[in-house]
Amino acid sequence: MNKNLKKLVCAALCLALCMVLPLLIGQIPEIGKRLSPMHIPVFLCGFLCGWPWGLAVGAIAPLLRSLLFGMPALYPDAVCMAFELATYGAVSGILYRILPRKPWSVYVTLIAAMIAGRLVWGAVKWLLLGLSGTPFTLQMFLAGAILNAVPGIILHIVLVPLLVFALNKAGLVENDRE
Repeated sequence: MNKNLKKLVCAALCLALCMVLPLLIGQIPEIGKRLSPMHIPVFLCGFLCGWPWGLAVGAIAPLLRSLLFGMPALYPDAVCMAFELATYGAVSGILYRILPRKPWSVYVTLIAAMIAGRLVWGAVKWLLLGLSGTPFTLQMFLAGAILNAVPGIILHIVLVPLLVFALNKAGLVENDRE
């Protein structure tokens, strides 16, 4: 199977996981949303397939999920998430390709992508709410990007590197430096 076809299949699987994981985890209402389950396949797509695929899956997933299932709400939530997740996929794909293949680089890549994505989410949310005359304060940003996201942040920092290490060991992560 050629490399681009493998990446297409992997990206499609990641997109499918973005649709299904929130349905599974959402069965725990108190914490399901706070685990940010759609983020996991987007990070993995960036690591596994590279930045263009990670960006595409991240941009499409929240919008498609909103259209199919009504969650997240299309405007402004899914639109803001599309920019956030696209950033996750792009940054994780770029950094993972340029940093040395050491265990620490997986964590550096993941944390940098998480920070960049949350900053992009905040900027887009501020812009969209500002256009509608609704303020988006620093307190709202901190609550949405950090405080309410702590369970998901912890889950991602633990789970995503373990998955990347396991997939690397299995030879499923591309070792090219495109």
